[in-house]
Amino acid sequence: MIFHLSPMIFVFLFLGLVVGILLIGAIMPSRYNVEKIAFIGKPISEVMSKVGDLNYYASWNPWQQVDPSSTKTITGTPQTPGHKYSWHGKKVGEGSLTINSVDKNHIHFDLEFLKPWKSHAKDNWLFEEWKEGGTKVTWQNSGELPWPMARIMGPLINKNLNHQFEKGLINLKKMVEGV
Repeated sequence: MIFHLSPMIFVFLFLGLVVGILLIGAIMPSRYNVEKIAFIGKPISEVMSKVGDLNYYASWNPWQQVDPSSTKTITGTPQTPGHKYSWHGKKVGEGSLTINSVDKNHIHFDLEFLKPWKSHAKDNWLFEEWKEGGTKVTWQNSGELPWPMARIMGPLINKNLNHQFEKGLINLKKMVEGV
């Protein structure tokens, strides 16, 4: 006995799969938030100077180390609003990180992704005194997950960001402490 499947069955299966993916994307979170903390044995001013000067960004941030051949452009005055790091590469896509505001304990960045999909995020840093001249550093990032694919990939994105933040803070600590 040979089964003869109508081509319409394949159309309905394909449409069902597409609708299923869209529904999953609709119920997944539309935003993400990642926050990591590190303790660095140097004064706040030294730590902030490395985070707020985007000329050092590729030296400690693992995201930019993924694609060493990407093009990078840095504009503006370090540690001031408008200081900007832009990138374009096959692995890292295209985007920019721009200082929005700075005070004695915070640096706030606007993060914009243009490729592989458009998205905006906030990259916030808090620097607090810790143990005799050291600094407690809190790196927090939150943003949108565009529908549907970024939302479906949200758990993987969150996992990767957590790993990158841990590695980035370790790299920052080594650079600032001169280890």
